[in-house]
Amino acid sequence: MKEETQTVRHDSAALVELAGSLLRSAGMPGDRADDVAAILVEADLMGHDTHGLQLLPTYLAEIESGSMAVQGDYTVLSERAAVATWDGHRLPGPWLTLRALDAAMARARDYGTGTVTIRRSHHIACLAAYLERATQAGYVMLLFSSAPAAATVAPFGGTRAVFSPSPLAVGFPTPRGPVLIDVSTSITTNGLTGRLYREGKRLPHPWLIDAQGHPSDDPAVLFAPQAGSILPLGGLDAGHKGFALSLMVEALTAGLSGHGRDDPGKRWGNTVFLQVLDPEAFAGGEAFAHQMGWVAGACADNPPRPGVDAVRLPGQGALARKARQLRDGVALNPAIVPQLAPWLEKYGVAMPAPVAG
Repeated sequence: MKEETQTVRHDSAALVELAGSLLRSAGMPGDRADDVAAILVEADLMGHDTHGLQLLPTYLAEIESGSMAVQGDYTVLSERAAVATWDGHRLPGPWLTLRALDAAMARARDYGTGTVTIRRSHHIACLAAYLERATQAGYVMLLFSSAPAAATVAPFGGTRAVFSPSPLAVGFPTPRGPVLIDVSTSITTNGLTGRLYREGKRLPHPWLIDAQGHPSDDPAVLFAPQAGSILPLGGLDAGHKGFALSLMVEALTAGLSGHGRDDPGKRWGNTVFLQVLDPEAFAGGEAFAHQMGWVAGACADNPPRPGVDAVRLPGQGALARKARQLRDGVALNPAIVPQLAPWLEKYGVAMPAPVAG
């Protein structure tokens, strides 16, 4: 997100209240609405604006159609001391993921590690938005998700989509601050390509292939009547690496939860793998801090190549952006407010006033 081109800003707490109000008006219980709203705005604070409030109109439509459930609870399908598998029954993804994080951290405190997999969660939004909750407690967190109903990414060397962008996120603390990794196993995302398609724009590089396998920067190749796909991470040259990561995510999400791309009745949503590790249960917190502190320092203090100001650790830019936007207000992408307008009118909710510049 290029903040310097966006001058209209909103207070982050006001945006959380706005999102929560719309979700409650749509029928979502208050505690769940608060969780979903907080995760969406956290994504915008960090600059992941394709997975922030841009998702809210779609979530509201999913509630209205009955595709997102708002009542009821998840079911525990299997459970052992340090692991569990849940059926999310298409309940709100951020609420389910935060409950899974709580459960995994509790297990990590007792056993050194805790893992929860979730089948049939609704969409869980931005993976990076969850990581600080674990790193602030001194834990290592892994969060992977796949979307069984989405097939937009072709395997390396192929021309037919099989996978979703299937992101993976890892967070861990260091003496220099947390490292927050959030990458898709594809070279770009559905969110970005969809936005550029609606705006009639092109991608910055040929990150797609058409149905015949020819590279393209035109998002239209992904939409009917065309049948193109997104390239794996690494693109045409090194996409075997992204393909391998996609398979790993499938094993940890669909494989371990027992629900994936071969199941009938697939609708938009996620299958989730969430794991928390407590360094104290391994070599100890001090040893972890020493080792990762050295590595973080060796990277951050590395002499930059020409044209680069400094080496940034993953998440460093997002956390700096979050701090600025907490102070100065969140600069929403210009496309977001028009998409929210029909829902604001429907439920009689007012857009908060911009903060003074």
